[in-house]
Amino acid sequence: MDLSRRRFLQAAVLTAAAAGATAACGGGTGASGSKDSKNLKFWYWAGGLSDKVVADAEKHFSDVSLKTSVIGGDFKTKLLTGMKTAQTAPDITGIKGEDIASFLPNAGRFLDLNSLGMDKLAPEYLSWKLKQATTQDGKLIGFPIDIGPCAMYYREDLFAKAGLPTDPAKVSSELSTWDAYFEAGVELHKAVPKTFLVNNIGSVFSMAVGQGTSRFIDADNKFIGDQDHIRTAWTTAVKPYTLGIDAKINDNTWNAAIGNGTLGTEIGAAWHALDISNAAPGTKGKWRVASLPSGPSNLGGSFLCLPSTCANPEKAFEIIKWILSPENQARGFTDAALFPTAPAAYELPALTGGDAFFGGQKTIEIFGPAAEKIPAAYEAPADAAVSAAYFNELTNVEAKGKDPETAWKDAVSQAKQIAQRQGVK
Repeated sequence: MDLSRRRFLQAAVLTAAAAGATAACGGGTGASGSKDSKNLKFWYWAGGLSDKVVADAEKHFSDVSLKTSVIGGDFKTKLLTGMKTAQTAPDITGIKGEDIASFLPNAGRFLDLNSLGMDKLAPEYLSWKLKQATTQDGKLIGFPIDIGPCAMYYREDLFAKAGLPTDPAKVSSELSTWDAYFEAGVELHKAVPKTFLVNNIGSVFSMAVGQGTSRFIDADNKFIGDQDHIRTAWTTAVKPYTLGIDAKINDNTWNAAIGNGTLGTEIGAAWHALDISNAAPGTKGKWRVASLPSGPSNLGGSFLCLPSTCANPEKAFEIIKWILSPENQARGFTDAALFPTAPAAYELPALTGGDAFFGGQKTIEIFGPAAEKIPAAYEAPADAAVSAAYFNELTNVEAKGKDPETAWKDAVSQAKQIAQRQGVK
């Protein structure tokens, strides 16, 4: 694939900065007429769900006509347009993880799933993920489809050449901090000069921020992107650059780099395994997975939601509950690399088997524990827009040789301006 899911997420951050939190705009009309319609419209995007599970849902719920549409292009924009009237709005829709926060200020445009029975199901799903779709007054607008627990992917053969540990448990133990990981990168680059540790420092920054319980804006809508937790994440991200172990890849040359040994490791979500295997099928068996240095982090993960205009809320909730049951989430992992939000799925054969691309390793032993320990952090509607300034400046460090300290000051200054335009204090 030319564009990995990670790059889609990075692009989404930059788009948010330019467009602002457009979901806050007014719009949809209220629900009207009967609430027991037998005709339901269901929107999602390619890869957002297992197409096989969706097709089975159409058969399973034979008492209704479920018209599914795989929407291409800018899904969020098309959804906002569709929700302007009850006639054009879907009854069930996906919302991408990077967009959910921007919909929370207008949660009234969606049904509170707790009122339909999600409050009883909640203990079966990851609490930190549910929190991302929950308003401050407790309304839940999204049923979590998937998550992106993160790990370190590494080339076992290249680690062996550098005299580094190769067993996943040992790598996880010995490279358990960012500093230990970077030290290993120096050794790796010294032994195999063409091989670098990280693809770009923005990926390190994203992981480091995600390891904390605070982001760029707090629950009181106050800008905190200049505080120690973000400064520490920035300092951590810049280290590979200053140590000379950053490949500085911010374009599609990643595909070649992942296959030719330019990259000895990748830090990414569980779904990133598909990016790696698609880009470098010839490296099958050479990769392994270890825990992310310094603790769990998450990247990505989407939701199913019911607009307030939904023509049959009870039936629609039955449908999404069935699609996102632990058993069907396990199928989603097999079909579309969607990592389940229901821990019960982690015990099912679809996730407990060995992965041939990773030398037969049972990768759930890394991703499962990480998924359950990801810290809950408040994500404000303007979070993506504000964070874009930091990623832009980290790219300037790599691409233009900008002084990291100057870049930090500029990132904070730009982020504050964006925050003010978004109504952040």
